[in-house]
Amino acid sequence: MFDSITPETLRAAGSVKWTAFPDTIGMFVAEMDFGVPPVVSECLRARADSGAMGYLPTHVAEDLREATAEYMASSFGWAVEPSSVYLFPDVLAVLRETLRRLVPEGPIVVPTPAYMPFLTLPAEEGRDLIEVPSRVEGGRWVLDYDGIDRALSGGGLFVLCNPWNPVGRVLERDELTAIEEIVARNGATVFSDEIHAPHVFDGTHIPYASLSDRAARHTITATSTSKGWNTPGLKCAQMIVEGPFREAIAAPAGLVERQINTIGVEAATAVYRDSGDWLQAVKAELDQRRRRVTDVINTIPGLSTVTPEGTYIAWIDASDLADRVESPVRLFRDHGVSLTDGAQCGEGYENHLRLIFGTTGPILEEALARMAAAVAGLD
Repeated sequence: MFDSITPETLRAAGSVKWTAFPDTIGMFVAEMDFGVPPVVSECLRARADSGAMGYLPTHVAEDLREATAEYMASSFGWAVEPSSVYLFPDVLAVLRETLRRLVPEGPIVVPTPAYMPFLTLPAEEGRDLIEVPSRVEGGRWVLDYDGIDRALSGGGLFVLCNPWNPVGRVLERDELTAIEEIVARNGATVFSDEIHAPHVFDGTHIPYASLSDRAARHTITATSTSKGWNTPGLKCAQMIVEGPFREAIAAPAGLVERQINTIGVEAATAVYRDSGDWLQAVKAELDQRRRRVTDVINTIPGLSTVTPEGTYIAWIDASDLADRVESPVRLFRDHGVSLTDGAQCGEGYENHLRLIFGTTGPILEEALARMAAAVAGLD
């Protein structure tokens, strides 16, 4: 299905992932190399053929609200009212408006390692950031609940990412319930980034707000088709909120909605209602990739990783190279593989790397071979 994809065709397509460091294999941007579902291509062609490139019509926006609710119900058993869905360009825009309109006071608490912008956006909004380092237990990354409790002792916003970028965990119900208890006890709020929910391999994705009425009332959920169906450039995300948050966000969200890409809205509606064949084919590819990444990385001296339960992201520990390499990310880029520097994912992760394995088998094999050669060359 994806046999025609090569580094040359990907560079010719012109994405940041493949042009920022053109002489390398791009594995630092969380997007896939599999193109888009046929329904997305059909939406783009139909809109271009019609010549209708105007502003977003109300009925098109309403259709996406309904499609979002349908998808949440059919995929996760989460009953969402279409009127609780608000449209934004991307998940970071949802977070920014959350800080400005819904949780204007208190610290922003982020468990690390974390998605990089979650650590920089709070300062841009004049807010205090508290990082809570996580740890590995029994071969799985786990949250530091005591640390989260202390950080939220005065209230604030807890940023949850599930499935968890960059470590690939899919949090279980008891883990989410523990967060709910902490948040409720401290009168805090949860921002739940669930953008990677379509890509779960081990376990089941549980929307945090679906835990209980109490959880729903203190949660802002952010999601999008951008990761599951590879459409980040179409700029369309959804905020889902209940209770008083709806009244507070309605007016500002209405202004933002006027700036949303009409084609992005139509494409999101189409994939939420699609048969799922393309997504299942991609997940089958990713399942192979995640196992292969784990197997190979753990054979390279000085590197280790844990099998991701979800996402198409591997989190690599290169600490055992620290005495021989000043910068692991630079070592591998010099050998033709561009990864994300772990230092961007939180304090204390300078010797870690984030690798995006949403690519074809041959491309992944070449990248892993280059990484192995880079380490072998240190001897």
